[in-house]
Amino acid sequence: MGVFPLPQGKIEYTFCEPSIGEAPVFVLLHEGLGSCTMWRDFPEELAQTTGCGVLAYSRFGYGSSAPASLPRNLKYMNMEGEDVLPLVLEAAGIQRFFLMGHSDGASIAAIYSGHHDDPRNCGIILMAPHFFTEPEGLASIERARHAYEATDLRARLSRYHEDVDNAFRGWNDAWLDPKFKTWNIERYLPDISVPVLVIQGEDDEYGTEKQPDAAKARCKGPVEVQMLAACGHSPHRDQREVVLSSVASFVNRFSGPPKPEGPG
Repeated sequence: MGVFPLPQGKIEYTFCEPSIGEAPVFVLLHEGLGSCTMWRDFPEELAQTTGCGVLAYSRFGYGSSAPASLPRNLKYMNMEGEDVLPLVLEAAGIQRFFLMGHSDGASIAAIYSGHHDDPRNCGIILMAPHFFTEPEGLASIERARHAYEATDLRARLSRYHEDVDNAFRGWNDAWLDPKFKTWNIERYLPDISVPVLVIQGEDDEYGTEKQPDAAKARCKGPVEVQMLAACGHSPHRDQREVVLSSVASFVNRFSGPPKPEGPG
């Protein structure tokens, strides 16, 4: 575990070194209630499967990173992708990367790639992305609020966040703000020229296949969509082996097999 001292405060991170040559690095962008530790052993498995490095970090308000100011700006994902993620990449000194995001993190990966024409960006993997709100997703977020207030959800999340109320309220209050119903980031999609892999569960309670359909219809670069049966909102947990295999194939096709290290 390490810390990036950004101007806005500290950002916690974990890092797995590439094991094969000059392989690129995955930058993992967590969900709306996630953190770098909430990925659990997925970063290590991703590194072992692909030979790439893996950087996971907790955004402001999550894990042990600096808290977020509440209430969050309703464009907090736009601000993260446009302004904060570039600072993290600069602090990490990464030369080539794939952005791999889950839920809110997937939306942030899309925003970054549509806003920044970055030659270091080899491609993006979007798991359960949101490009616009849907009634089904908002209803699930309302149920999450009830669970936080009436069940042990708060206690379970507190294992991953120093200030669990800052993490939950920052996410939940923003999504359930009446003004958030019009939130939409589709305008970034036509400027995404890097390869895109969208992975969506058929049983995702937070979004429908309209989300990957939007990416396929509007992104400038090549888009692959994988809909997974028996899979909810977290493909990397519900169908881990399928996700790892698909991501490894995607990386090999769009970055080339990593070069082996030379002697000595």
